Amino acid sequence: MSIISARRIAAAAMLSMAFATSAIAHHGWSWAEADQIELRGTIEKISMGGPHPTLDIATADDGVWLVELGNPRQTERSGFVEGVAKPGDQVVVLGNRSQDRKEKRLKAVRLTIGEKRHDIYPDRIKTN
Repeated sequence: MSIISARRIAAAAMLSMAFATSAIAHHGWSWAEADQIELRGTIEKISMGGPHPTLDIATADDGVWLVELGNPRQTERSGFVEGVAKPGDQVVVLGNRSQDRKEKRLKAVRLTIGEKRHDIYPDRIKTN
């Protein structure tokens, strides 16, 4: 094996590890606080694409928040599918906010739109 081939293999391995670490950090919960909050607002935007659907929620007091849902299949299993909600709908989100308080980002465990509840991560829901 030449030195160039060995370097290319090493560079490819390092790049793969970097992508894997980034994916785990992105999809995990380590970025979020352990305590859950309730966020109330109006849906501004819905994105149902991967790696996970998101909502932009406008709140009365705190501006627009990015709300991350589960992966597409998990979100669909909760009953939250395309057409269930639209921009302008009122929503209550239960979830874990970002540890970075400058970031208005929340990982949703439950969405409530009207009378319909969508438990995205039922095993993570903390109720009092």
